[in-house]
Amino acid sequence: MLARILVILAFLGIVGTPIAVRFGAKNAPDDRKDAARLIVVTPHVQQIMMEFDRLFDEWHTEKYGQRARIETRRPGGTSEILKILEAQFVAAGRAGKIRIGEDGFPVVERGAIDFDVMFGGGSYDHGRLKSGVKVRVGGGEDVMVPISEPVGFGQARLDEWFGENRIGSGFLYDPEQYWIGTALSSFGIVYNREVLARLGVPEPQSFEDLCDPRLAGWIALSDPRQSGSMTTSLDAILNYYGWERGWRVLMAMSANARSFTNMSTKPPIDVAQGEAAAGLAIDFYGRSQAQAVMRPGETSETSRVGFSDPAGAVYIDADPASVMRGGPQPEMARRFIEFCLTEEAQALWQFHATGSAAGRTNPAGWNGEPMGPRQYELRRMPVRRVMYERHIDSFVDRVTPFESASSVEARGWRTAIPVMMGAFGIDSSREQREAWRAISRAKSEGSKVASETIAEMERLFFAMPDHEMPDGSVLAFSPEQYRAIRESWRDPNHPGWLQRSELSYRRQFVANYRRVVELGSSGRMGGGR
Repeated sequence: MLARILVILAFLGIVGTPIAVRFGAKNAPDDRKDAARLIVVTPHVQQIMMEFDRLFDEWHTEKYGQRARIETRRPGGTSEILKILEAQFVAAGRAGKIRIGEDGFPVVERGAIDFDVMFGGGSYDHGRLKSGVKVRVGGGEDVMVPISEPVGFGQARLDEWFGENRIGSGFLYDPEQYWIGTALSSFGIVYNREVLARLGVPEPQSFEDLCDPRLAGWIALSDPRQSGSMTTSLDAILNYYGWERGWRVLMAMSANARSFTNMSTKPPIDVAQGEAAAGLAIDFYGRSQAQAVMRPGETSETSRVGFSDPAGAVYIDADPASVMRGGPQPEMARRFIEFCLTEEAQALWQFHATGSAAGRTNPAGWNGEPMGPRQYELRRMPVRRVMYERHIDSFVDRVTPFESASSVEARGWRTAIPVMMGAFGIDSSREQREAWRAISRAKSEGSKVASETIAEMERLFFAMPDHEMPDGSVLAFSPEQYRAIRESWRDPNHPGWLQRSELSYRRQFVANYRRVVELGSSGRMGGGR
C-alpha cells in the first residue's frame, strides 16, 4: 500500500499538480500589473503554462518593449473546451455579435469570445475549431461559423520554421493557417518490466504484442468515448493495420483489458503500480510516469516502467495553437504563436531544466542564458526539425519523431471506434473476456477441441455485426459500406438511430461470444452468424 501511495504522489508531482500550482500562483506576488494580457484556454497542465508564461514575458519585453502575462483558463480536456467554445459562439449569435460580412463570411465582434488562443490538443480537435459551429445570425438562418481564424504568417516564415509541412501522414500546420503546430505528440505503449517478467511476456515492440493471451486482464486502456487522445491512438492502429487486421487487434487488445478508465492519464499510473502490465498512453504521460518511478542510478532502459513508440506504426500528431475568432487580443495571440516557434520556446518542451545539473550546460538563447525550462522538465517533442538537427544532444528523450512517424493516411474510420469499442468490448466486457478465455483454453496444449472448431470460435469472436439501415435494408459492417452506415447514424430524419444501432451491435457481439463459449465447452462444430 505504501508503495502505491508513493507512486501516485510521484506521478502527481509531475503531471497532476495543476490545482496546487494554480492556487500557489494566484497568491504569489506578480509585478506585471500593466503587462499586455493574453488569455489562453488549454488542456495543458499548469507546469507547461508556468514555463511558457515566464519565457513569453521575457521574449515580449525584449521584442516589443512591454511585459506580457498569460492568463490561463483550464476548464478540462479538449472535449470540454470545445463544448465551452461552441456555447460561447451560439450565445454571441443570439446576442447579435455575429453578422455576415460583405463577402458573405461570418464576422464575430472583437471580444465576443473570452479567449485569445487555444493552446494544445490534437490536430483533429483544432480541425473541429476550423469547421466551426452552427450559429443563428441576426435572427435569420443558421450558418457555420469557424471558431478559429487564420494566423496570417507569410509562407517564407512558415518555410523557415517548418520546412516540408509533413510529419508522417499528417501536417505540421493547417495549410490555411487555422492552426499551427507548436509541439508533437505520439501515442505509444507504456509497460511494466517487472510484471511482464512475472508473466513470461517480452517487452512489447508492436501494438500486436498487446494481443498476447498471456496478458488477459493485464492491459490498461481508456474509454475512447471519454478520451479523445485514446480515440486518436486507436484510430492510428486501425489505419496502420487496415480494416480486417486492425479491428482484430483492437478486439484482442480489448479482450485483454483489465478495465477502461475515463481519463487518458490513468493507464500509466495503473502500469506503474503493477496493476497492469502495459497500456496505451500519450508519450508525455508515459515518459513522465517512467521518470516518476525511476530509482537512483536507473535509466529509461533499466527502470521499472518503460515507454515504446513502435517504429513506423506510431501516429505522431501536431499539438497546435489556434487564434480564436472574436477573441479580445488577436495581435497578442499571433505574437504568442510566433514566440512558440522560436528555438528558445521549442527548447522548453524537451531540454533538461536549467535548475538541474544536466541543464546548466544547455545551449544559450537570445539572452545569453541556457535555454530550457526553469523548473519542470516537460518531456514533449518540439515541432521544428531544427531542434533535432542542432540540439538533440540536449534533449531529455533523444527521440526522432520525423523518422518513426507512421506514413499511413487516415482512412476516415475514426468515428467508428467509440461505437464499436463500446459494443464489442466496454459494454460487453464480461462476455468478451469469457469468449477470449475459451479460445485460449481451446488452443492450449493438451486441448481436445478440434482445429475446425477453434477456427469457428475465432471467426465468431472477430466477426463484425450487420447494420440495419433506416429503410430496413441490411449492410455488412465493412470499409466499403462504412460511409453509408455512418451517414445513417447522423440521419436527422431518424433521430436516435446511432443508439439503436449500438444496441443491435452489442446484441450480435454478445450472441457470438456466448456461442464461442458453448463451442469451447462442447468441442463440437456449430453454426453461428
